[in-house]
Amino acid sequence: MEFSGFPTESTFIMPKPLTSKTELGADLLLSVSSLQTGLLPDIGGAAGQIIQVLLTVFFIGFIFFGQKLQMRLFLMEIDRGLKRLDFIRLQANDLTLKTIKDQGKPTVDPAPAINVLMEQFLITPVDMDPSGIVGKFDHLLDVRDLKFKDDVRKIAPGANDAQLNNLENLVEASWALNFVYRIVRHFYLLGRKTKSFFIIIQIQALLPLIMQEAEAYMGAARAFAEGQPIGDGIGALVASRLMLDKEKRKVDKDVVVAETSMEDRRVIALKAEGPGGNVGKPGNAIKSVIEENLGKVSMVVMIDAAVKFEGETSGEISEGIGAAIGGIGTERFKIEEEATKYKIPVYAVIVKESLQEAITPMKKEILEAGEKVIERIKKLILERSKPGDTIIVAGIGNTIGIGQ
Repeated sequence: MEFSGFPTESTFIMPKPLTSKTELGADLLLSVSSLQTGLLPDIGGAAGQIIQVLLTVFFIGFIFFGQKLQMRLFLMEIDRGLKRLDFIRLQANDLTLKTIKDQGKPTVDPAPAINVLMEQFLITPVDMDPSGIVGKFDHLLDVRDLKFKDDVRKIAPGANDAQLNNLENLVEASWALNFVYRIVRHFYLLGRKTKSFFIIIQIQALLPLIMQEAEAYMGAARAFAEGQPIGDGIGALVASRLMLDKEKRKVDKDVVVAETSMEDRRVIALKAEGPGGNVGKPGNAIKSVIEENLGKVSMVVMIDAAVKFEGETSGEISEGIGAAIGGIGTERFKIEEEATKYKIPVYAVIVKESLQEAITPMKKEILEAGEKVIERIKKLILERSKPGDTIIVAGIGNTIGIGQ
């Protein structure tokens, strides 16, 4: 290409100087007009005006009706979840009824009695004056457990003790599903009745977690019906391995103990009595064992399952300080009181698992963690005690499917 030289001044179109605001406005209108007719001809004319009107109407309508539309979509999603909850609840009730008929051999139809159990509740004690509230809770829980077990025994007279404990756990799982369904249904209907966006959006946000918990309870119901060990029983499983082939005795309600030795130390292992679904009262049992030994216990080691964080691996083991036991807190209070009285250190070894894994049949990785827990206990005993010391090892958790 031939070079024709540098451009001269006449090559460029020099803009006309503006002398007033009127001329500026006229130029702007001219520029917009030329843009519409030249650069964007497709949105001009009647079609463009119709589209613009429609978009404006849609935008204004979304301002006034967008929240109502969103609430309707949320209500549809909650309605689907509620139907799924109802299906799971009825499925658990049918499983409970079938298992009671198979194992309990009732002489009359147990369905009406089961429906009564589904509506049972516990009124917590007054806590305005917290002094003595632990004893009140403990008493109410004892009364509740005794009545619940008696009610199950009446509708399942042919069940043995282990089956009776399993049936009691099965009824409690069905009760939990029924309670969750009633709560969700209550707020769903309340949100529809009051047209409260804030009630609806809270249910919709929590619905995935609620459904996850409901599925876990259904898995627990199947495990209780079949008498399978669940993930929460890892502590009881470790204790049963320590007391294998040793002489056992009962020390408190549904709790057994056995003496063994480990690294030249005297080890007293305890767990809830199995193989029926049972958690016992380990707080009372540990207190009794400490008093039997006149407080001369060098340490207490508690093994239990613990809910893991998302991203953690099931079956991982962690060590900590304190009483590793769930529930409403009465048993932990007793252990802490007795340990403080005699200045006994309390150590915890936990196995991480999800909520679903804790109440559904025990997985392989959790089962294999049992041997690792025993090695961790040996290491802890060597580091924190001396030969000849007395040590309590408490396996905490539901002992369904796990013998002594």
